[in-house]
Amino acid sequence: MNTSCPKIIALCGKGGVGKTSISALITKILSEKNNSRVLAIDADPALGLSIALNIQVKKTVNDIRNQLINEIKDGSKLDQQTLLSRIDYELLDAMAERQNFAFLGIGRPETDGCYCQINNFLKDLIKELSLNFDYIVIDGEAGIEQVNRRVLEKVTHLLLVSDTSIKGAQILESISQVADKTLGPHEKGALFNRLKPGEETPNHVQDTNIPVVGSLYEDEQIYSFDRKGESLLGMPKGSNLNALENALAEFDLI
Repeated sequence: MNTSCPKIIALCGKGGVGKTSISALITKILSEKNNSRVLAIDADPALGLSIALNIQVKKTVNDIRNQLINEIKDGSKLDQQTLLSRIDYELLDAMAERQNFAFLGIGRPETDGCYCQINNFLKDLIKELSLNFDYIVIDGEAGIEQVNRRVLEKVTHLLLVSDTSIKGAQILESISQVADKTLGPHEKGALFNRLKPGEETPNHVQDTNIPVVGSLYEDEQIYSFDRKGESLLGMPKGSNLNALENALAEFDLI
């Protein structure tokens, strides 16, 4: 069990820039480093990270939330201790474990209403669960808000992923500004993905406070794994894995 606070890495950026594949590869790199324990959290409702890691999702956090809300609506009386015990049990049951990493899917909320007690219990127990790991890797949607609201309030490292477009870089700046207001102290860095061979890392963020930690090139192996539905955990060593490892080192994660 990890006795210190884990490093919590959230990946955000505009859709279609490869966040999910990069999240899977970061999970691979970190889980193979010094027997580190990694919790991979899929905070995108599409649950693409489960596919990239070849994980069968039995239930999501929002499945648990919706089930409990429906029970309450149907008249079930759940006192605080019973509710807490149920959520604790259900979360552990929803978590898929492998040798050096575990997986938890957040899913899409289907039930309207606040039900703040359930939401708070879920966040508190995910936070407590995270203390058993050295790293938390969160594959998020475009912005940081839903990670902050639905998963973990604390993020130690915000990795902003973009393609080489001006629009992608502008979205990074927008996310960065929101993160500065909503997150506590955190490191942040930009990672550019899918560069063409020979293309240099763009300098779109030169006037922002987002340091560029690395860049990755278009990779036929990743496309091949994706087309075949194979786990990216089996990705062989190559230039992009080496570049991503260097980016993690630049980001002070390894």
